[in-house]
Amino acid sequence: MTTQKISRFHRAALALVLPVAVIAAVAGCDDSAAPKAAPVASSVAAPSTSTGAAGPASAAPAAGLHMIANNGHQLAFHVTPGGSPTIVLDAGGGEDSSYWDALVPQLSQATGSQIITYDRAGLGASEEVKGPWDPKAAASDLQAGLRELGVTQNVVLAGHSQAGEVAHYFVLANPGVVCGTVLIDANVPQFFTDTQTQRLVALTTPQIEELKKAPSTKANRQLIATADNFGPTHQAFHKVSWPDGVPVIYIVSDKTPFDGSPQDAQAWRDAAAAFTKAGPDRTLVIAEGSSHDVPQDKPALVLKEIEQMTATVK
Repeated sequence: MTTQKISRFHRAALALVLPVAVIAAVAGCDDSAAPKAAPVASSVAAPSTSTGAAGPASAAPAAGLHMIANNGHQLAFHVTPGGSPTIVLDAGGGEDSSYWDALVPQLSQATGSQIITYDRAGLGASEEVKGPWDPKAAASDLQAGLRELGVTQNVVLAGHSQAGEVAHYFVLANPGVVCGTVLIDANVPQFFTDTQTQRLVALTTPQIEELKKAPSTKANRQLIATADNFGPTHQAFHKVSWPDGVPVIYIVSDKTPFDGSPQDAQAWRDAAAAFTKAGPDRTLVIAEGSSHDVPQDKPALVLKEIEQMTATVK
């Protein structure tokens, strides 16, 4: 592996579940393990401002980029026109809205739904926010964007990896907005026990310290922000419960984010099973042969499950 490829792998892996980079360093990795680079969104639109909870729906938003303000920073939202329900796609850690570029037109054709993708703070065309990464604040950003776009009900929310944390806090803060979800190898509270969280912090501390010595870039700053308060953030997340009224399809990867560490991989699978058994209307789907990067490895499966959830809630 070249230095550039190692750096890219570590950057994406640290943002996903943090210990992946450490596990990969021990187990070894090749070019196929490196996540694909995502282009940064570009183009300009007049920003609109929103800071409150979801309100009454307005006329359908125009296609393209919408820059939306929340709590003093600008966020990039992208709209593909269509009908109800609206499908919202939320990428994993270190990835921006372009992660979904190949899937969006397929989803649009298959479902006829309006589709929204966006860049979380500090990613893509969205502005950075100082301080540790906070999934509650990320959920507030998503809430503000959807409210400004007039999307206040009948949402199918699909989130990958770190976006699972955003999804939990979003559905709890916005009852009645989300009618169905597809969580794609996503972070769930059951995984982040005190023992597992402490293990992850211990495993990743050397990587983070090296990252802090590296040149300061937007991507590196986001990784450091994710790691800075990792323990307390995930101890709090461990106590969160998914509401019973929101159905879920959970797609768990065959290899998990911890390919090469049987202990962590089994903990990930066990957490996925525990999450789906913890409430009604939850279905577990295994992405056979897939790495953690399920939307790239198994796009047809992701398309199928989102399409199924969309058809179910119409």
